[in-house]
Amino acid sequence: MVTITESAQEYLTELLEKQDCEGISVRIFILDAGTPKAETCISFCRPGEEKDDDEVKQYENFKTFIELSSIPFLEEAVVDFAKDSMGGQLTIKAPNSRLPMISDDSPIEDRVNYILYNEVNPGLAAHGGNVSLEEIFEENVAVLRFGGGCQGCGMVDVTLKNGVEKTLLEQIPQLKEVRDVTDHTVKENAYY
Repeated sequence: MVTITESAQEYLTELLEKQDCEGISVRIFILDAGTPKAETCISFCRPGEEKDDDEVKQYENFKTFIELSSIPFLEEAVVDFAKDSMGGQLTIKAPNSRLPMISDDSPIEDRVNYILYNEVNPGLAAHGGNVSLEEIFEENVAVLRFGGGCQGCGMVDVTLKNGVEKTLLEQIPQLKEVRDVTDHTVKENAYY
């Protein structure tokens, strides 16, 4: 789990006190966990912004809410504060944030992202393209956005149906449909 050093606890306590909000806490989570784009985040968490399934850790002067789906990726993570001539810097090191940790029990978003970043995007990169997950809605429809050489490409429908959608539907049986929300009228970087 995440370790918050004493110096980081002191720094966070000072920041929280400046917010002038009774019961304000800290929230730690990872965006795009298990992918090369993973970003470890720490934010203020005002009362009511925490989620029911967050893990809570009580420190001397504040609580930390840790996003449930981020927990496996936060193993060995360290939040530290180092003073310097400019005041100091808060750092978050999460060595496991980009490691794929996917199982059949993983949220569908994590499984889609894993397949896109590890199986689909390496192939699209040959043409300067990429695809990312925008959202999952109705619990079984993946909405994707193409970028780079795929945006505006005349072959994007073939890529979507015969490549991306086929791969995702085969590997994630709960997924029923894949949609593209890319504006393909922009053709400046299109591969074809």
